[in-house]
Amino acid sequence: MAVCDDLLKCNFPKCRGKLSGRAWITACSHIFCDQHGSGEFSRSPTVCPACNSTLSSKLDIVRTELSPSEEHKAMMLAGLRPEIVLDICSRALAFWTYQVYQERLYQEYNHSRTEEHLKQMEKIYAHQLQSKDSELVAMKGEINSLKKMLEEYKRKYSEVSEKLMERNRQYTKLQGIYDTLRLHNVAVVNQEASRSRERSQQDQSESFGFLGNYGNVFQAAKTPPQRSSDGNFHSQTFFCTSPADDPGNMAYGSPGLRAERLNLASSRAFKVMRM
Repeated sequence: MAVCDDLLKCNFPKCRGKLSGRAWITACSHIFCDQHGSGEFSRSPTVCPACNSTLSSKLDIVRTELSPSEEHKAMMLAGLRPEIVLDICSRALAFWTYQVYQERLYQEYNHSRTEEHLKQMEKIYAHQLQSKDSELVAMKGEINSLKKMLEEYKRKYSEVSEKLMERNRQYTKLQGIYDTLRLHNVAVVNQEASRSRERSQQDQSESFGFLGNYGNVFQAAKTPPQRSSDGNFHSQTFFCTSPADDPGNMAYGSPGLRAERLNLASSRAFKVMRM
């Protein structure tokens, strides 16, 4: 930083503003803007806000013009011996050099603090980035695991779907077979029922024919025997039951037996219809 590159800055800690116009200069080589100098140096005792030095002499604090007019420049050092002028100039240059040096130290201090803060932030961000990378790797592993699980579930779903389709085909086939057998059984039951009705009608017709042929026999059987008072008692043979059952000839079976057979055939036909 060159000596005359820039203007001086206020040494008040919370100001640090560039100086222009009027400024307050102290014997401890500090300079303040007109606002903070007027406020701080109006108190008693007077203390430098930058280094806390006591300023008791009248010449310890000077309010000066930073941009003097040409007339003021011409009359400021007029009449002074050259060595005095050079001494004044050397002191002024020393003050300027000190201010520039202090500003450089201040900027270097801020730069070092900024670099330290930047390094800390880099460490923090590097740690966070590493943590995020670890999380990303873990999430990628979890995603791969979920993909494998999804593929396994898809495979199982395909197998179950194929089994279900096969079961549906078997069910449809069995349902068709069941319907065919049911219709066949219904037809068989209807045929058996029609045959039973025909046999019943035939048995009834034969039964009526049997009674017509043997009516005289049963009529004779109903004749009561003579009493002893009427004359000599002679035992007479008569039928009290139907003739013996002949399995080969339905005409010689009793009507009760034929009715029982008809009821048995009807119950069997009813059981077949329920199946």
